[in-house]
Amino acid sequence: MSQVTRDELALDPLWVARRLLGCELRSNSPEGEVAVRLVEVEAYRGPDDPASHCYRGRTERNAVMFGPAGHLYVYFVYGMHFCINVVCLTDGVPGAVLLRAGEITTGLDLARSRRPAVRKDVQLASGPARLAGVLGITREHNGIDLTDPESPVRLVNGAQVAEDDVRSGPRVGVAAAMDLPWRTWVDGSAAVSTYRRGTRRRPRARA
Repeated sequence: MSQVTRDELALDPLWVARRLLGCELRSNSPEGEVAVRLVEVEAYRGPDDPASHCYRGRTERNAVMFGPAGHLYVYFVYGMHFCINVVCLTDGVPGAVLLRAGEITTGLDLARSRRPAVRKDVQLASGPARLAGVLGITREHNGIDLTDPESPVRLVNGAQVAEDDVRSGPRVGVAAAMDLPWRTWVDGSAAVSTYRRGTRRRPRARA
């Protein structure tokens, strides 16, 4: 399979999200290789997207989101899970696509050993935390270049998903911009996660 190039990812996250469906994310480790076919993703922008980590500007945590495109942005959530994103847009302009779900194509036994509590194989990479878990991706992978053929985590082209099989709708669990249809998935894939609408944050009382 051919490598996805940086130029193909240096575009608007909404376009890249659609482009990523059907691609494979391959992760190598001393334990072996696990690969998933991406079937669900979410787009995030920067200053114009209040649900984005970059909405309030650049920080040490979100710096990878400011480019260049094609790198992996990894963050820790709820004190227990990692989530992984593909950085988009041009260098200095923040944007990324959250990888929400995939179908295991390589390394099923290793994937099972990493998520022993998951009963069904089709659910091993269903949801962003499970996806990161089966691939063995942690904070140490933050910033890895997915377009480098020598990288331990690589993004490669897969079978193209037909337009008739693509669906879009609101992002999952966000506390702002909840109704934007920026989540994209492959219709009919059993690995697609369950939709859960976010809850708006209550404004803090002012003294």
